[in-house]
Amino acid sequence: MTHVVTSACVDHKYQECVAVCPVEAFREAETYLVIDPDECIDCGACIPECPVDAIFADTDVPDEEESWIDRNAEESVDAEIAEGDSPVLADD
Repeated sequence: MTHVVTSACVDHKYQECVAVCPVEAFREAETYLVIDPDECIDCGACIPECPVDAIFADTDVPDEEESWIDRNAEESVDAEIAEGDSPVLADD
């Protein structure tokens, strides 16, 4: 099992989740973050830190967000490791 960033992160890129990840599993896509499923250790530390509730265990992803499971896996391959210092793109 791994964790997944879903569409609520698009156009935000909040970094609180990156700061608590013990294994550098977050990657930077253009306008959102993704989680590398090969790096994620399923600790769940990131879930309560996300201010837009975009992170789920892959077994808990809402049906309408299931495409994000593959999206995280695919986009994390070539994406840079998130360092937690990227600017937030938009605030609600």
